[in-house]
Amino acid sequence: MKADHFEQQKLLALADEDVALTQLAHRRRTLPEVAAVEAAAEAERAFAEAEVRAETEVRDLDREQKRLEADVDAVRQRAARDQARIDSGGATAKEITSLQSELQSLSRRQSDLEDQVLELMERRETADAALVAAQTGRSSALADRERAEQLRDDALADVTDSTSRHEAARAEVAGGVSAPLLALYDRIRTQTGTTGAAMLKARQCQGCRIELNGRELAAVRNADPHEVVRCENCNRILVRTAESGL
Repeated sequence: MKADHFEQQKLLALADEDVALTQLAHRRRTLPEVAAVEAAAEAERAFAEAEVRAETEVRDLDREQKRLEADVDAVRQRAARDQARIDSGGATAKEITSLQSELQSLSRRQSDLEDQVLELMERRETADAALVAAQTGRSSALADRERAEQLRDDALADVTDSTSRHEAARAEVAGGVSAPLLALYDRIRTQTGTTGAAMLKARQCQGCRIELNGRELAAVRNADPHEVVRCENCNRILVRTAESGL
C-alpha cells in the first residue's frame, strides 16, 4: 500500500489519541474511588447487620426481663397472701407450718429470680453499648460512603470529559487520513489492542521497542517514502521521521 508520506505522519497523532483513550478506559475500570465506595458500602452493611443483631438482643432481653419481673411479682403476691393468712389467726398450726415452709421456698425463689433480673440488666447494658456502637459506626460509614461516591462521581466525570475531548481530537485527525490507510490502521489497532502505527526512532519501533536488524533496516531504508512499511515484530505501520536513524 502507498500513502502520502505526510499523511502517514498523521498516524502518529492518531496513535497518541488511541493511547490516551486506552489509558482512560483502563483508568475508568480501575478507579480507586470505585473501590473506596465498595469498601465504605461493605462497612455500612456490616454495621447495619450488627445493629440488627444488637436490636434483636435488646428486644429479647427486654422480653425476658419483663417475664422474670412478672414472675417476681407473682412470687411476692403469693408470699403476701401466705403471710396474710398467717397473720389473720384463722389458720391451724399445721397450716401455719405449711405456709411458713412455703414462704421460705418463695423467698429463695424470689431471690433467684431477682438475681436473674440483675444479670439480664447487666447483659442489657452490654447490648445497649453494642447497639450504640453499631449505630454510630453505621452513621460514620454512611458519611464515608457518601463522600466516596462524590469523589467517584467527580473522577468518572473527569474521565468522561477527557474521553470526549480525545475522541473529538481523534475524529479530527482521522478525518485527514485516507480511507484505505485509516482502515489498515484500525485493523492493526484492533489486533494489537492499542495502536496501529508507531514511530521508527533511532532504528527502533516505538510500538514494540525492538530495534530493526540489518535486513529489516535495509528494507525500510530502501522503501519509497510513500510506501506503507510494517514492523515485522508487532505488525504496526512504521512511520518514518527525521529521527528514524535511516
